[in-house]
Amino acid sequence: MRKPWIGGVLAAVLLLGACGDPGSGGASDEVPETPAAARTSDAARDEPPAGPADPSPSSTTRRRAAEKPRPANAPKVLYLGDSLAMENQTVLGDHLRDGLGARYRSAPYSGTTLCDYLEGTGKDSLVPDKDKAATLVREQRPDYVVLQFWGNAWGYTPCMDGITYDKARQKYFDRYAADAKELASQIRGAGSGAGRPRIVWVLQGPDPITPDRVRRVNGIYAAQARASGGVIADAGRAVAPAADRYTWVEKLPCTSYERSHPAYCTGAGRAALHRGDDYLHFCLAPTTAKSRPCPARSPGIRRMAAEITRAVASAG
Repeated sequence: MRKPWIGGVLAAVLLLGACGDPGSGGASDEVPETPAAARTSDAARDEPPAGPADPSPSSTTRRRAAEKPRPANAPKVLYLGDSLAMENQTVLGDHLRDGLGARYRSAPYSGTTLCDYLEGTGKDSLVPDKDKAATLVREQRPDYVVLQFWGNAWGYTPCMDGITYDKARQKYFDRYAADAKELASQIRGAGSGAGRPRIVWVLQGPDPITPDRVRRVNGIYAAQARASGGVIADAGRAVAPAADRYTWVEKLPCTSYERSHPAYCTGAGRAALHRGDDYLHFCLAPTTAKSRPCPARSPGIRRMAAEITRAVASAG
């Protein structure tokens, strides 16, 4: 059954315009601040040179959203993930608030994978107990939990027990599928009755180093979504060539929105998805030692946020 807020906002989501510019990160409409790793100060907000076609900063977007009446059944959304979620979190929050009137909380941790958000494993984890997925679900009672994980494959995450893609591929996929199943179970179990959240599995973009790995990780997400009544948000397709979902590119032709906003369409009708020195992340600002929401207008982040928002809207 479609929820009452869907009819009035889905069309707007599909045509999202002046939202999604970076600002302060980790803010929540009604809950405590996100982890220290996800916070950023006002001084870190994106303030690019003003231009006639530059969109308004995200602080203005959020103020406008706060001034609009919130739909009676606006969704509550919890966003968890790794460094991709860390850099995306502010833009996604702006899209969800502006397009759906959503109440939003984000708690990403860079370098993590699915097992880091599991409760009760007794394993070393990069996510503290207070921010485990099920813990946050019990506290926040979200309607949707959005999960975005690249699929750490290089042994950086302690809870993976040293299982890596290059040394033990099938073991890596088996473990990843098991963790996806367990995390979905814990998230669903932390809800109650009709209040159990739906999980939005974000499919990842192309990987130029191990393209088949991402294809199979996305397959795990899709299978888990089907098995547990979840939702698929193919954000990775938005940052891949239309003709080849799993071919990595640094730039793509600008969308109509990007063409009308030069801050996103930076050269010869093409939008930069990655920095030249970072094939993985989509933030066009340099990587820093301390993880942060992206402080630069970045086409790839905006594209993915729009697709995730579209998936949440359609799921209602």
